[in-house]
Amino acid sequence: MKSLAELQEIRNRTLNNIIMRKEDGQGVRVVVGMATCGIAAGARPVMSAFVEELAKRNLSNVTVTQMGCIGACRLEPIVEIIAPNEEKVTYVKMTPEKAARVVAEHIVNKQVVTEYTIGAAE
Repeated sequence: MKSLAELQEIRNRTLNNIIMRKEDGQGVRVVVGMATCGIAAGARPVMSAFVEELAKRNLSNVTVTQMGCIGACRLEPIVEIIAPNEEKVTYVKMTPEKAARVVAEHIVNKQVVTEYTIGAAE
């Protein structure tokens, strides 16, 4: 860090990440299973991919949160998309690449990526 402007930029990026993780009850929620089973299966990079993709698209009505074990450890990493007035969608065996597609197709264009859902995996 060489200047006050660089420090301010770091502060702004960090605040944006914190804002994206807040729950306010409105907008779309992306919930990532972050119990030990999820973390071991790669949930951290998946969560980071969601945060980064949403930030790239400047989507302020979407929050990214985490929860403990969702209960289907063999299908980890698991991500749930919860939108107002819509059914919850559960995505399984997620990767950072799949996260980018879910943001583009499901969150932005309102089209569920059915081949990544728990129904397709079963």
